[in-house]
Amino acid sequence: MKVELLPDERIDMLYNDDVHIIQSKSVFSFSLDAVLLANFAEPRKNGRGLTVDLGAGNGAVSLFMAHKLAGQIVGVEIQERLADMAQRSVKMNDLTDKIQIMNADMRDIFSDIRPGSADMVVSNPPYFTVDNDHTVMHENKHYAIARHELMADLDLVTYTAKKLLKNKAHFFMVHRPDRLFEILASLQKNHLSPKQIQFVYPKVGEAANIVLIDAIKDGKLTGAKILPPIVTHNADDTYTDAVWSIYEGRQQHE
Repeated sequence: MKVELLPDERIDMLYNDDVHIIQSKSVFSFSLDAVLLANFAEPRKNGRGLTVDLGAGNGAVSLFMAHKLAGQIVGVEIQERLADMAQRSVKMNDLTDKIQIMNADMRDIFSDIRPGSADMVVSNPPYFTVDNDHTVMHENKHYAIARHELMADLDLVTYTAKKLLKNKAHFFMVHRPDRLFEILASLQKNHLSPKQIQFVYPKVGEAANIVLIDAIKDGKLTGAKILPPIVTHNADDTYTDAVWSIYEGRQQHE
């Protein structure tokens, strides 16, 4: 379905050109993190229940997951411009019957989404804390809000996920390894028990720069697994075969 594009917008295609998404250099665009999260998040029961995407941005994770979910997806995005882009991408992909985009603060969504109703919550949240004395933020407000905890911090995201989820349902998140101990503490505070953790490395021999976490609401504290690593780039800076297979929609984590 055709949609109107603004002058600074383009259409990118993924999954063998099956998914079309509106992007803009003027607004924070999706990155490899979103693709990895969509691949990592594994629905139960064929995904027949409700999935909520917190901090949906331009809708990338919701769009990339739509093919493996039989149920409804609600993407929550506080930035009006990004939410509008997401809504138009949903329309362009003929997914308006499956994906709803809410332009809202996640604190205010529970009049529309009943607490304890979600079978799965996913999130690619802002990664960086805000230290008013030392933080250097992008001058573009869209980038600043997407990258820094200006509108939503780690504890708000994990609390919201807990409140949305059914008992024993799963929360999938992508974040930075240098905040791993904060992440684990925030999950534990909100009764979310990590079950699977996967580290992502830019190249062989380099330190991990992405971590993927699968946590279960009110789950046991035992039984966590560290999954095999993902390496994203070869020595010549090209994507590895593993990452290409994810971009083409051919691989799910085991």
